Parts: sequence; C-alpha cells; structure tokens
Amino acid sequence: MTSDPDQPHGESDPGWLDLDQIATLEVTSEDPSFPIESAFSLNGGAGWRASQKGEQQIRIIFDGPMSLHRIQLLFRETECERMQEFTLRWSAAGGPTKEIVRQQWNFSPAGSTTEVEEYMIDLNAVSVLELAIQPDLGRHEAVASLAACRLG
Repeated sequence: MTSDPDQPHGESDPGWLDLDQIATLEVTSEDPSFPIESAFSLNGGAGWRASQKGEQQIRIIFDGPMSLHRIQLLFRETECERMQEFTLRWSAAGGPTKEIVRQQWNFSPAGSTTEVEEYMIDLNAVSVLELAIQPDLGRHEAVASLAACRLG
C-alpha cells in the first residue's frame, strides 16, 4: 500500500478529515508522552500509546453526523512478538453500534513490524467511531498503541 512504511499512505491527501475541528477524542488510557491527538494529526507525530496493559478503546465522537468513505490505520511494533486484534465499530446518533471489521495481526521484530490497513466504506450519519485494541492475545503483556489513523 505504501512505499514508506513509516508514513501512512496518502498522508498529504487533502481528503483526510481534520478531527481537531470536527470531533472529540476519548481514550481509556494514555501515556502522557504519546497523546491520542498525535495519532490523528495530519502533520504526523509519534502516535498514541496506552499507559497500561490490556484492551483499550479509542472513541471519536463527531460534533455532527459525518459521512465516512475511507479509514486508514497504521500500527507499529518493533520490540516484542505478539498477536494483536482490533475491532472497528460505528454508530449513528441514538442507533445501535455496528461492527465494520475485526482484524488480527502477528507482529515480529525480526520480520513483520508494521501493519497498514485501509478500508473503503460507505457510512452515512456517523456519530461515533470506536476502535478497540487488544494488543496481546497470548500473554496480555503488551501495551496498545496506534501510530496513525486517517479518516476521509
């Protein structure tokens, strides 16, 4: 998808939404050195990291209903071998939460250190987008992180 795994595909693409202007971000845990805003910055950043182990959730609460057509996620792990699972869900105002995708990935410092996922979708009237990350299905020792997320 991308020639440079350190940069999400299409980072300079003008179609990405500036979430600072249209949404509120909520997280269940946050390392002060890796704030959630860094993962959603269109200018790049160090990404987000949780302050504690275990499953974490990121919620994007839009100021008003949004249409979403593209979601891009970038995860990076260079230190430990682990199997991660994430689930992406959405809901309209007052409506039920619906799953978009559930994906597992095996990270290995000797090989697979970067996961880039891009989904072409057609969602209207989105009020909330949720990303649940289970960072280590085997040992439950890893801390969740998200290098970048882009919405369009």
